[in-house]
Amino acid sequence: MKRKFLFWVVLLSYSFSSKGQDVQYSQFYANPLYLSPAFAGSTDQTRVGFNFRNQWPALDQSFIAFTAYGDHFFENINSGLGLVISGARESFTQSQQLDIGLVYSYRLRLSEENFLQFGMQGSYSARDALFDDVILGTQLDINRGVIVGSPGEGFEGDSKLRAFDANAGILLYGNRYWFGFSSFHLLEPPISYLDVESNSLPIRYNLHGGYRINLAPGNINDYFNNTDQERSLALAFNYKKQGQFSQLDLGAEFYFEPLILGVWYRGLPTKYQLPNNESLIALVGISLDSGLEIGYSFDFSISKLGQSVSGGAHELSVRYLIPVNPKKKRFFNSPGFKF
Repeated sequence: MKRKFLFWVVLLSYSFSSKGQDVQYSQFYANPLYLSPAFAGSTDQTRVGFNFRNQWPALDQSFIAFTAYGDHFFENINSGLGLVISGARESFTQSQQLDIGLVYSYRLRLSEENFLQFGMQGSYSARDALFDDVILGTQLDINRGVIVGSPGEGFEGDSKLRAFDANAGILLYGNRYWFGFSSFHLLEPPISYLDVESNSLPIRYNLHGGYRINLAPGNINDYFNNTDQERSLALAFNYKKQGQFSQLDLGAEFYFEPLILGVWYRGLPTKYQLPNNESLIALVGISLDSGLEIGYSFDFSISKLGQSVSGGAHELSVRYLIPVNPKKKRFFNSPGFKF
């Protein structure tokens, strides 16, 4: 009980005094437009996808987030177009946010199998909260473990924030590798319900990359003939920095057609003396010839917050790729990197 109380002290303090962070997805590679606008159209196909995350389910209050997206590559103009909708909800303050963005990318061919892609995104964001039952961090007496005053003091009714935003990215990739840089919230929209003028969402910078190693194929005996079974190992990283916060995701996935198994690590020191080690992530997924791919991951908390208190995090990704030309070779054909 004491650990949960201390957790809410920290959480509420950051909620009203910090400059905020974006939602972190463990399966960042399966959430391409959230990772960078430059990924729009990168598969040479029509693609739709959905990501869902349930953060710290063991706590009394819920933290959930989702992303839905779709994109298509237009070969005649060397451009990709996409639509991305992302949202998050936190039940304690009944706060929720919704972002809708249009994405455009342009592709330059460097060689037969190497490309450079630039992307831009324009977004409209809406943030809403209800503070009637909120207890501020300044109302918590940690020594006595009591609340000073009444919930909702200092707030009246609903609070709403509306703003436009812009994102950008660049991506270098080929059949077996990708490396990119992206920046989000270039317009730094307001996020504070207390002081709109001075508190804005800081720019989020992402440096990401990966490489796929093809392994010797296996054989599948279907009682009529033997067919090759694709096997590969994919390595990837994603470094994020937003304001004074920074984070690194690092891991690998093994593809044993049609099964995908992966393990990831998230952790990096911060200036707020938060735990350096945040979580270990286990992934299992499946990739079907129809173009449907499903992935499930679970975050095991290795921070001081603890697995028993937080309950880790559940995350689900679903993507479907519709081939424009079945005979045309597409890139990022490793299941872990099907952008």
